[in-house]
Amino acid sequence: MHPMQTIAVRAARAAGQTIMRAFTELDRVEVSAKGINDFVTNVDKEAEAAITYQIRKSYPDHTIVGEESGENKGENKDYVWIVDPLDGTNNFVRGIPHFAVSIAVQHKGKTEVAVVYDPVRDELFTAVRGKGAKLNDFRIRVSNAKDLNDTILATGFPFKAKQHSETYMKLLGDTFSRCADLRRAGSAALDLAYVGAGRLDAFFEIGLKPWDIAAGELIVREAGGTVTDFVGSHGYFTSGNIIAGAPKATVSLVKNFRPLLSDGLKR
Repeated sequence: MHPMQTIAVRAARAAGQTIMRAFTELDRVEVSAKGINDFVTNVDKEAEAAITYQIRKSYPDHTIVGEESGENKGENKDYVWIVDPLDGTNNFVRGIPHFAVSIAVQHKGKTEVAVVYDPVRDELFTAVRGKGAKLNDFRIRVSNAKDLNDTILATGFPFKAKQHSETYMKLLGDTFSRCADLRRAGSAALDLAYVGAGRLDAFFEIGLKPWDIAAGELIVREAGGTVTDFVGSHGYFTSGNIIAGAPKATVSLVKNFRPLLSDGLKR
C-alpha cells in the first residue's frame, strides 16, 4: 500500500469511529450554522481533529486543507491533504445513515491518493494515481453504460447556490427524460465513490467545493471513468461544477447540458 494511503485510511477510520459514536447519541450533537443552508456540528470538528492528528504524526510538515479548519499550512507546500471529515452533515444530523469521510492527497497539484470511507456500512473506497481503485481491497470499475438509456444517475441540488436553481431544473428535467431514474442521496463523496464502483452510471452537481470532490474524482478516474466540468473541460475544482461517470454517459451529459447552460455556468 502507498505510504500516504496507509495514513489516509488510518485517519479516515479514526474519524469514522468518532462519527459513529456520536451517531448513537444524536440528541447530544451540537449544530450551528456557518452560512446559508450550511451547517456544522461539533462532530465535524472532532472528526477533522482526529484526521489532522493522524496526518501530523507521520507528515508534520505537510499542508492540510480542511472544510472546517481551513488551510493548515506546513513547511512542505508540495503535499496538500484535502479533508472533508463528514460529507453529508445534514443526513447525519437527521439520523439518515448516509455520509462519509473524504481524504485526498495532492502532490504539486495532482491528486495521488484518495479515500472515501462510509462508517455506517464499513465500506472503504480507495484509489492511488495510476494504480486503480478499490472497494475494501477489491478492484472496482465504472459501469459500461453506452448512453443514457437505462442508466441510474445521481445528482445534488444546488441548495447553497440557489441563483442557479432555474438552470439546474432545466438540466434535471432534460436528464430525467433520457435516463431510467435519478438519485439524490446527499453526499457527493459517496455519489462519486458509487460511480467508481459501478453502482451509479454518472453524477452531476453545481457549486461543490474541492473537499467535496477531491477524493471521489480520483476514484472515478482510476476506475475507468471520465470527470469533467459542465463544458467538457477540467475546471471542476475551480468552478465546482462536475460531471463524472462512465465515459460515454459523461459525454452524453456534457452534450445535452451545453445548450441549456446559463452564462454563469459556461465555465
